[in-house]
Amino acid sequence: MKSILTVIGKDQVGIIAGISCELQKFNINILNVTQTIMDEYFTMIMLLDQTNANANIDQVKNALIEKGKELKVDVKIQREEIFNSMHSL
Repeated sequence: MKSILTVIGKDQVGIIAGISCELQKFNINILNVTQTIMDEYFTMIMLLDQTNANANIDQVKNALIEKGKELKVDVKIQREEIFNSMHSL
């Protein structure tokens, strides 16, 4: 299963590392990533492969939300098919 992860917040050191380490804990592979700084805001989108994940999407989502709070960024994750259907209306 693939999913889309977005991260947005004030730029600071450690955002990519924090999110990537959290994904590693769940054995989730990063297939593609794009990130940029817009003025002082960090934005990132990741395409993830959860085929070999050791947790379900809700457990991953909750852990990433908590990591986002720690990093002071907004983190959202959706299964790819839900993301695609929301953006094809």
